[in-house]
Amino acid sequence: MSATLTVCRDCCCGTARKHPGVDHAAQLARFRAAAPVRVSDCLDACAYSNVVVVSPSKAGRAAGARPVWLFGVLDAETEDEVTAWIEAGGPGIADPPGLLDLRIFTPARRIRSAVT
Repeated sequence: MSATLTVCRDCCCGTARKHPGVDHAAQLARFRAAAPVRVSDCLDACAYSNVVVVSPSKAGRAAGARPVWLFGVLDAETEDEVTAWIEAGGPGIADPPGLLDLRIFTPARRIRSAVT
């Protein structure tokens, strides 16, 4: 099984109200073409924007990886990096490409437990 994505939508993250220039539906379709995707109404990390969680594959978990939280996934370049990371194996298998590591954040423990 490959790495999976959890995408925050339907709150402040995935709406045209907050990010009118982002085609959220196209972004979701692009991610779905690259990996299994779960859509969350709200990941409760509202201090950040357009949050995506990359959960490791079974092999990645065996290597000690945990879900990686990314903020600001708002442009094609960042989407490319997320999909490239998934295609390379994701957390525990490959390092985040490009500048993706600058988008990593650690949410509160209570929030992290919602995405395993």
